[in-house]
Amino acid sequence: MFKSAKFVAMAVVAGLAASACSGSASGGAEESSSGDTLVVGVDLPLQGASKDASEATVNAMKLYLDQVGGKAGKYKVQLKVYDDSTAAKGAWDDATCAKNAQDHVANAKEVAVMGTYNSGCAQIIAPVLNADPKGPMLMVSHANTYPGLTKSWDPGDPEKYSPSGKRSYARVIATDDYQGAAGAQFAAKDLGLKRCMVLNDNQTYGKGVSKAFEDEAKKQGITVLGNQAWDVKQPNYAALFTSIKSKKPDCVYLGGIFDNNGGQLVKDKVKVLGDNDKVKLITPDGFTGYPEFDGLAQAEGTYLTFAGLSTEVLREEGGTAAKLLDAYKKKYGEDPATNYALYGVEALQVILAAIEKSDGTRKSVRDAVFEGEGITIPAAESAVGKEITISKETGDVNVLDISVLELKGKTETYLKPWPVS
Repeated sequence: MFKSAKFVAMAVVAGLAASACSGSASGGAEESSSGDTLVVGVDLPLQGASKDASEATVNAMKLYLDQVGGKAGKYKVQLKVYDDSTAAKGAWDDATCAKNAQDHVANAKEVAVMGTYNSGCAQIIAPVLNADPKGPMLMVSHANTYPGLTKSWDPGDPEKYSPSGKRSYARVIATDDYQGAAGAQFAAKDLGLKRCMVLNDNQTYGKGVSKAFEDEAKKQGITVLGNQAWDVKQPNYAALFTSIKSKKPDCVYLGGIFDNNGGQLVKDKVKVLGDNDKVKLITPDGFTGYPEFDGLAQAEGTYLTFAGLSTEVLREEGGTAAKLLDAYKKKYGEDPATNYALYGVEALQVILAAIEKSDGTRKSVRDAVFEGEGITIPAAESAVGKEITISKETGDVNVLDISVLELKGKTETYLKPWPVS
């Protein structure tokens, strides 16, 4: 599964490199003094289906950093963008994530990492940053929803991500134990569904969110017809859905990411089982923010969950989020391609607040989040419009928003919030 690693220190798309620092130094973080420039690594998949979402997230972060003068307290701050995907795979790659982890640690000026987008990549990078002898090195994700990164889920979770014995991984988004459950509750209570087939992409995120959906669906009285992995390398899934058809499902739940041949999967679902008004299609956030998915005729009518608030809602609520979105649209001519863009800014806000409280070293940046008073971003300043507090015990966030979206007219339209219970 491992391929030769490719490390892209600067963004590979035009315009992303302007705010990124150049070069990479060997060794860990060094003592910094007032006026020094510190680096925040940004680790995202810049190739394949996630490219648009990653570009939008980086652009939003750059825009926000410019708005605050490129500083956190007495320190100048620059972003350095790392690509954790490969062209051959068209998605995040295990070996590239492993290489990036070493390069984060090796860059002496880098004090924290924003990312990753994919939970499986975070599983690789987080323990390396945590074991850094000049750290632990702080990592804050805007999009990792796999529960085990911060709480007990699979064997060894979450301790295996903190080999130093001290936590250094945090996130600003709700987790899949909530998201999967919300999808199942929506299926039962709003759609009245009774027989659901669950498919997963056999990756960390996909298996986790599928398990959460399955467990809650059973509690809600839905008959789960199976929880089966789809082979991401298959040219088509006609045989898979033909075998499912005999079970007479009224729902298919796709737990995974669109990058993993999700387009073909959706096409064959409709070809064999019928349109989504006949057999409902429900996905988690692994299918949100992909223009290719939104543009599929066969995807029309899909219900999606998102572990946060949609861009549409954040604009309507006003405040910092709306101002940032307006500035983004003025500069780039459109809203961000992903609902996760402002959560990328939120994660950056946590990192900048930690840097401001620090002495400029990796250890003190991490300690600012997990020791002492910790980090709280007031609602008036928060990129997502709510007061954000990171738990010093777990690294999880206090806000657990879940949104239900519906794909209508090639647009992911906000349908309703889903209460976390």
